Amino acid sequence: MTEAKAAVEDFLEALERNARAFGVQLSADDSKRLADYYEIVTRWNARLHLVAPCTGAEFATRHVLESLTALPFLTEDARVADVGSGAGLPVIPCLIVRQGVQATMIEASSKKAVFLREALRAVGASDRATVIAKRFEDVPTVEAAFVTCRAIERLTEKFQEIVEWSPPSSTLLFFAGPALQEEIEKASLNYQSLLIPESERRFLFIVEERKKPDEIN
Repeated sequence: MTEAKAAVEDFLEALERNARAFGVQLSADDSKRLADYYEIVTRWNARLHLVAPCTGAEFATRHVLESLTALPFLTEDARVADVGSGAGLPVIPCLIVRQGVQATMIEASSKKAVFLREALRAVGASDRATVIAKRFEDVPTVEAAFVTCRAIERLTEKFQEIVEWSPPSSTLLFFAGPALQEEIEKASLNYQSLLIPESERRFLFIVEERKKPDEIN
């Protein structure tokens, strides 16, 4: 067995072994397409540094299953705007597992934008996603009910700007640590947090109502 094939097997075994702990149910087709996604990330990673080097099992839990923890907060036909898409996380796994999801993926790096389009084609989701190769600051607010963010650099610093950019009625789904929680609380936003399984300091923050408490009737 080649090293690449062994890594894919490692990835698939970890998906199956850990899916329940992350509250995820995967069909055989889901797992195959997620493996296709893992393979294309692996092929492009040396050139673009999409994710930190990791094993197939680590990619399954740290990246794919973590991303899929957003699914319970997305509607069946969710329209998602992803800010700073990078390697396509969390959106591409969500597109794979939930067929009704549509996405606009905003990525400042033109090379990473090329990768994203190739990855979307590889997993059969290019008809449900658009990639914009610009900084989100240079993109007019897109029509979306959900805004996701996991990979953008300096998320804590850019948090308020992303909030202001997002559609007022949208739900924000941000993956980060305690530093972002401090920013959310500093902004007096109502939120809930989900501790990522197998993590002590990694959370999914869900911000559904972006009014200050004294502005809520």
